[in-house]
Amino acid sequence: MASRLERFVSPGKGYGLRATTGIKRGQLLFSSEPMASCVSNKVAKDVCHRCFAQNNTLLRCSQCKMAHYCNITCQKQAWSDHKRECKCLQSLLPRIPTNSVRLTARIIFALLTPVKSCSEELYTLDEHESHLTSMSEQKKQGLSQLASMLELYLQQEVPDLAQELTSRLPQSCRQLLDLIAKVTCNCFTISDGELQEIGVGLYPSLSLLNHDCRPNCVMVFEGAKIHLRAILDIKPGEELTISYIETLSLTEERQKQLEDQYHFTCRCQKCDSQDTDCLMLSGEEERWLHLKEALPKLEELKAVSDWRTLFDSCTLLLSTVGADVPDGNLYKLQLTDMALDSSIHLGHWEDAVKYGERTLPIYRQYYPDPHPVHGVQLMRVAKLQHYLERIKDALETYKQAFAILQITHGIDHSLVADLLDKMEECRFEMGQ
Repeated sequence: MASRLERFVSPGKGYGLRATTGIKRGQLLFSSEPMASCVSNKVAKDVCHRCFAQNNTLLRCSQCKMAHYCNITCQKQAWSDHKRECKCLQSLLPRIPTNSVRLTARIIFALLTPVKSCSEELYTLDEHESHLTSMSEQKKQGLSQLASMLELYLQQEVPDLAQELTSRLPQSCRQLLDLIAKVTCNCFTISDGELQEIGVGLYPSLSLLNHDCRPNCVMVFEGAKIHLRAILDIKPGEELTISYIETLSLTEERQKQLEDQYHFTCRCQKCDSQDTDCLMLSGEEERWLHLKEALPKLEELKAVSDWRTLFDSCTLLLSTVGADVPDGNLYKLQLTDMALDSSIHLGHWEDAVKYGERTLPIYRQYYPDPHPVHGVQLMRVAKLQHYLERIKDALETYKQAFAILQITHGIDHSLVADLLDKMEECRFEMGQ
């Protein structure tokens, strides 16, 4: 990492990372295992707590009832990290601590029992910002409640917590409130190949990366291992940026989320120009306002997996008030995506491919290539076309996905390997 990247002071942003040499798009810049990580609570029963693979037949830890594993091998490999956590989880049953509490506890365990050198890190945990001084009192109060939960959670395993923190942790990490604030501001969401959340982790050096709504780098995961890749050509001395948030939203909403969660105002070119806001709000407001107002209820249906009601509601809205709203409208696109999701879960393949194909030209506009979100959506639609034996269409869509994902994920990523296999299947079925 040090040969191509260096830490520097980015004007108006604090520390950052910049290139020391010219970098080509698609180049792998950095890979790292996390300092600590944990599977998200919402997928705790479906994802292995060791390798982060998804599986419907996982083995459950008989003690804490929380951790799940692919097999005995994964369970044994995880034991060094899980054994202290296991006792903490048992002490709180049937309550389950939040992701941030579990992750912070794992970080504390890692700091109390260091097994590897942090000499290669460009940014230590001690240097991470907590941003407590710039937080609202309401947010501080919320973090204080998490800190209290963390203290209760750790009691079983670290009875002399205050003494241990004071004697063995860096100065800025000795107060639980400071530490959990650092973690919530600097941790990364771990996603699967299709960019769905499966966990959270802390990767100290990569916390140096600053945000841009049109970044020149992306991060993808294999298990909990993170890969930083360039998606644009980068000149020597140019800053490396990633997007901290999902950028499919209006400028005002993106800026509010960044201010609330990361405590800065974004002044990137996309925010200053507000170049996609007009497209996102295209059509008559009286029409698309009905779609916007329906979204919270639809999100609730999705959260509880009520796919039938979600499908019926989306279909009705899209065929009535949504029919007169342009496909590029933000709220219609979100509705169309939910119609796609519900169609897939219900096995309505013709509906699914119809809604999926409708999103593709809009994704291309909102996620300029090469963007992993567009690439994953293309692959998703291609699989539907393939299943419906539209082989020629599927192969063409797979090719478009490959052109993007080979840059964003890399040719060796398991998702790209799967994509190449699908393309070969299509060629075989076409007799090529």
